[in-house]
Amino acid sequence: MPELTLLEKIVVWAIPVIFAITVHEVAHGWVANYLGDATAKSRGRLTLNPIKHIDPIGTVLLPAILLYLGGFVFGWAKPVPVTWQNLRNPRRDMALVAAAGPLANLVMMMLWAILAKLILMTHPSSDIAGLLLVMCSAGIIINIVLMVLNLFPVLPLDGGRVMTSLLPANMARAYARLEPFGLIIIVVLLASGILGKILLPIVGTIEAYVHMLVN
Repeated sequence: MPELTLLEKIVVWAIPVIFAITVHEVAHGWVANYLGDATAKSRGRLTLNPIKHIDPIGTVLLPAILLYLGGFVFGWAKPVPVTWQNLRNPRRDMALVAAAGPLANLVMMMLWAILAKLILMTHPSSDIAGLLLVMCSAGIIINIVLMVLNLFPVLPLDGGRVMTSLLPANMARAYARLEPFGLIIIVVLLASGILGKILLPIVGTIEAYVHMLVN
């Protein structure tokens, strides 16, 4: 199909981005609720209504800028609140709550891949089918990026919370004290290119494998 216009890019990327970040956050809240913490439920956050989860910067502004610049499109939603003291087994359960987000992205990646496979099996020739395939490709890459990035073991990312839960108590407390500097660490690693060198090969390998299965 011909090169997409800006409007077409917005159409095919907006739905995967919104679903990826919304379901990611809902998964955290759902698992927390299942394990004894109803904070997210009491605040109306166990819903797939994206309006409840939109962060003006992470959900709208940043993805729009990245889309315009032609780079990877990713973002974030408002974090679902979790009161760890309410969990039945706080150390273990916080790891499960944190892991639920990347796991949700893995499931969504698989669903987009299945949809792409079904479209290809019908031998599409229309522009609409082409746009849907681009949307599926966007859904695959967005969810891979979010999954891999969130598994990076730096607080406040999900991987950092899993790491904190797995460390011995004294080491976990020391590690948790780094959380206020987590965003700075991530930005420095990103700006220096170190984060890209670590994550992009992983993202590329997973993406290539998924597309091989689809095609």
